Amino acid sequence: MTSPRPLRADAARNRTRIMTAAHEQITEHGPEVSMEQIAAAAGVAVGTLYKHFPNKKDLVAAVVAASFETVADDAEECLQRQSQGSPAMAELTGFLSRVMDTVAHNRAVKAAAYALSADHTAHPAMQDVETRVTQALGQLIRSAQAQGGLRADFALDDLYLMLSTLPADQPPTARARWLALLLTGLTAR
Repeated sequence: MTSPRPLRADAARNRTRIMTAAHEQITEHGPEVSMEQIAAAAGVAVGTLYKHFPNKKDLVAAVVAASFETVADDAEECLQRQSQGSPAMAELTGFLSRVMDTVAHNRAVKAAAYALSADHTAHPAMQDVETRVTQALGQLIRSAQAQGGLRADFALDDLYLMLSTLPADQPPTARARWLALLLTGLTAR
């Protein structure tokens, strides 16, 4: 008699392979990549893919949420460094720069950035991650304002607007210039 444990381990491995392949395929081809392409890249049958993700919307939401986890981790690390004495504006600037570079190289993360300004509540996989980002960045913004580095009328929605309009298709020098110009307008001076 076989134990159900190996089946669960196999299912977990399949899910991991599907998520990895989906991330790679979405990064390369965008969210319009077919489920068949993802299954082939994962080395699983299409039926196996559908057992884990009943539809493409669920799979794309899971990939975006996983990609956005990295953004949430970064935002929380910025807040942690700020609480240990790093200037909040420097942390916010570093965060924006890293997100901009990541978005430029990863369509899945770009989709996550756009999801921030879209109806992300429709995707349950995004809710916890979005809460983490919102809390960390909100605190970082308030700290930057309290320290006098960020203009007083800047709000979290402004940051989301910035993230949704990143010039991700531009070369690194143009992206850096965009960020420098933007930051000039955001400073309290």
